[in-house]
Amino acid sequence: MLKKCIGDPSLFMSTESIRIKDNLSYEEILFQILERQVRRLRTKDVASIKVLWRNQFVEEATWEVEEDMKKRYPYLFESGGNTD
Repeated sequence: MLKKCIGDPSLFMSTESIRIKDNLSYEEILFQILERQVRRLRTKDVASIKVLWRNQFVEEATWEVEEDMKKRYPYLFESGGNTD
């Protein structure tokens, strides 16, 4: 049996703030780098960064390969003062 659902207006987001396209998709934009780590494999080291995206919470941050993020967002790494 179906029940009537009353939505909570505090959970709605305006589509203008997310910039939804006509095909109902949007591009996630890197908002902040939270953490950096280097994982050692047998033959190489892989640098990863924990990334906070624009429309997500801290709990939803993801680990991304640092080299890929440098290619997509070079302006975030220019003044970082690399310690390698």
